[in-house]
Amino acid sequence: MTTKANSNKPLRFGLIGAAGYIAPRHMKAIKETGNELVAALDLNDSVGIIDSYFPESDFFIEPERYDRHLDKLRRTGEKKIDYVSICSPNYLHDAHVRMALRNEAHAICEKPLVLNPWNVDALEELQQESGKNIYNILQLRYHPEILKLKKKVEEEPADKIHDIELTYITSRGRWYFMSWKGDGEKSGSVATNIGVHFFDMLSWIFGKPTENIVHIYEADRAAGFMQLEKARVRWFLSVNSEVLPEDIKKKGQRTFRSITVDGEEVEFSGGFTDLHTISYQEILKGNGYGPADSRHSIYIVHSIRNKKPLGLRGDYHPMAK
Repeated sequence: MTTKANSNKPLRFGLIGAAGYIAPRHMKAIKETGNELVAALDLNDSVGIIDSYFPESDFFIEPERYDRHLDKLRRTGEKKIDYVSICSPNYLHDAHVRMALRNEAHAICEKPLVLNPWNVDALEELQQESGKNIYNILQLRYHPEILKLKKKVEEEPADKIHDIELTYITSRGRWYFMSWKGDGEKSGSVATNIGVHFFDMLSWIFGKPTENIVHIYEADRAAGFMQLEKARVRWFLSVNSEVLPEDIKKKGQRTFRSITVDGEEVEFSGGFTDLHTISYQEILKGNGYGPADSRHSIYIVHSIRNKKPLGLRGDYHPMAK
């Protein structure tokens, strides 16, 4: 594996999805770890943000020409790409990870790594065959308050079961439903698009899922109940500002994030700024999270979008009303 530890030169990065919302965090992480972005791709050419980080980077709007460019760099030997960072729409992650491996580069992919559980198995096989690593950005696993909660749970009796309430509302305008994010075939729909990192965090701390019930599942919101090995979880996710709590609306805020464990709030609203950089630092040390680490969360969101909603029956989240 190529790392800073065995090379005095900056590592060379490619980036796919340069015009996306999350891409600047990856550019910042590449910069702050002392490396360089040498080639970026996006179908959209509104990528002026690159100037703030790597103005010398080559840029492509056609995947075929980008793939060809990576191949040419690979064949020159010394100029080959070491890592490809993937910030493209969810349904393309699998294909873009394969593009990275085909060009003998490690892949660093935003979540969800893939949309279907069986694709995890396929990528694990490709990882073995290629000798290159596939990393998934699971940044909440580096959040100080989440680490504190995990340590607390690990020190408790093994049979202790917690009651958790997860609420996440992140308001989106009409554009959302016209973009790939509003297309369930491309994004996995709302529970996948905005919930996968929370489901990853919860299953990382409280164990694998043993039951998964969906109460409501609509284009702009979803709610359900999930039984983990060490927790009962009621969850509600939405991109509709109308369901924000009244006190949040009065403050003019458009996002509400809350996780309570046994009635106590886990305060982790701050501390997000540097989590991508920390993720990159760990990856470059060889400590990143791979396909196997993403398996539980991908299984959870796949199960959610393929279940028939029960309606308001059983133990449902109060905001499901």
